[in-house]
Amino acid sequence: MIPVLLGVCFIIFFLFNVVSGDPTAILLGKHASAEQMAELRDQLGLNKSLLMQYFDVVKSAFTFDFGRSWATKQQISTMIINGAIPSLTLTVPAFIISTFTSIIFALIVAYYRGKGIDLVIRITCIAMMSISSLAYILMFQHLLAFKWGLFEISGYEYGFPNFMYFVSLPILIWVILTLGPDIRFYRTLILDEIYQDYVRTARAKGLSEKVILLKHVLRNAMIPIITYTVVQIPFLIMGSLLLESFFSIPGLGSIIVDAINASDFPVLKAMTILTAIAYVLFTLLQDVIYTVVDPRVKLQ
Repeated sequence: MIPVLLGVCFIIFFLFNVVSGDPTAILLGKHASAEQMAELRDQLGLNKSLLMQYFDVVKSAFTFDFGRSWATKQQISTMIINGAIPSLTLTVPAFIISTFTSIIFALIVAYYRGKGIDLVIRITCIAMMSISSLAYILMFQHLLAFKWGLFEISGYEYGFPNFMYFVSLPILIWVILTLGPDIRFYRTLILDEIYQDYVRTARAKGLSEKVILLKHVLRNAMIPIITYTVVQIPFLIMGSLLLESFFSIPGLGSIIVDAINASDFPVLKAMTILTAIAYVLFTLLQDVIYTVVDPRVKLQ
């Protein structure tokens, strides 16, 4: 993990400190004097050697001290902590609901493969995937929130159950957006297992199709399912950019959008580093979980 993080830190350093050029021109504008730009470069630590700037990136990855935002002057670590709670109250329930719902529907279409219900669900999934996420957001905001008043249209309140009134509609949209691709993916995994030799052996022993599907096929399909789901978790931590922006939820997704609009490189750099760390950690967790669901996998 450490060599991977060092390599990722180098790529992040290269993108933000080398390729991006001099950010003082963006922050001060084109009419800034050379003296003003030199003073700001000194304040931001851009006068340091490239090696020292790279060391600062590596240090922030291991200490989680990302300095201050250029736009808000706040400690970036504080901004991340404050934004993590709204993001997680949206993404975690949405992810859990969508994952379990998708697996259940995938088992149903696999059980009734080739029949009418299988065809209807597959056509519905493709139709759902063909519609832009922006269309879902705008349509649901207009109908369910504005017209019918079933949900709050925007905003956020801390504390349970207050936040549920504000994240329920974004969660619903998240689930609808992910059901299509997830059901089709899990269906493919399950069907790949159904045509294996051990399934034919189980049928020859007289086991029912439901028992085979739930006890044997699903268990053997868990390795790719875990791979697919666990690698999505780091991106849940970073929030949902579109949903948080459209529903005015002050999460990490909104922080990223604001940082992009303000060219706030330290915040963007911090978010990129955190995403990389989370991805590496959950990839390790994924390998450990393999040994739980499949005894043939050994950690060596």
